[in-house]
Amino acid sequence: MKVIIPLAGKGTRLRPHTHITPKPMLKVAGKPVMDYVMDDVAKLGNVDQVVYITGHLKDRVEEHARTAFSIPGVFIEQKVQDGTAGAVALARPYVDAPVLIIFVDTIFDADLSVVQSTDADGIIWTKEVEDYQRFGVVVTDENGFMTKIVEKPSEPISKRANIGLYFIRNWKLLYEGIDHVLTQPKNKGEYFLTDAFQYMIDRGARIKVIDVAGWYDAGKLDTLLETNRVMLEKGRARKPAGIGGTIVEPVYIEDGVTITNSVVGPNVTLEAGSVVESSRLSDTIVGRKTRIARCELTNSLIGDEVVLAGVQGEVTIGDHSEVRGA
Repeated sequence: MKVIIPLAGKGTRLRPHTHITPKPMLKVAGKPVMDYVMDDVAKLGNVDQVVYITGHLKDRVEEHARTAFSIPGVFIEQKVQDGTAGAVALARPYVDAPVLIIFVDTIFDADLSVVQSTDADGIIWTKEVEDYQRFGVVVTDENGFMTKIVEKPSEPISKRANIGLYFIRNWKLLYEGIDHVLTQPKNKGEYFLTDAFQYMIDRGARIKVIDVAGWYDAGKLDTLLETNRVMLEKGRARKPAGIGGTIVEPVYIEDGVTITNSVVGPNVTLEAGSVVESSRLSDTIVGRKTRIARCELTNSLIGDEVVLAGVQGEVTIGDHSEVRGA
């Protein structure tokens, strides 16, 4: 089996952090988002190769993937950002077997082992949501097979949101569908992979729809912080023995953090080398070697090697920045 991971996007909703860090490499509970996904891929045990479709900050993505993951990988740059179908099309020279396609700006709870036993032409994983108008939603027949995807519906024809996780056993028909999509006018300015799925279905393919137990978005600030909270609650919490200050769990505190005269937590991540003095932090992620003094922060994302003093409220501050308040 092959795996395709498109990660060429610029992560504009998470600027300034994504100016120098690729969105899938931003951390929640001390771990890059894409690493959570790759842990699930590694458990399958029968993946021959991962095809990474890179773009923004491609050198950093490649360096991380080569050092962090043991599955052989190949890297292809998507020079033209023309949509998800265009990204997956670039992997075609390497696809000669069923393929798992994963968009790694979310974390999911899904049993991927089902791909080893399904007789369907494909699987699309979904999550039932109430705010269905924000998503592409999947419509199924009475047997649980996809009939269509509707982008941001105004009427509740389905609440099963497309989460960007797919398995395609009939990979030849998939690429036939992608070829067809790329010859058509763009759909809202892009070539959508889901339009290739529709092509498959219209030609008799059976794509099974499976709901995931959990789906945690890391694509914008508020959802990234919420995902940090969830990962802490699901077992990623830690604190070193003898750490100072008052700790309100859950938290993730790496070794080498110094806390004095401060309250830290709940839902706070502090990376190695950071210092917190006379401050109060909650629902906040702090990078490496950052110094925070006389601050009261919540719902904040703070990068590496930042100096922050005398600041209150909600802030998002990129690496190597300095902000001093009263």
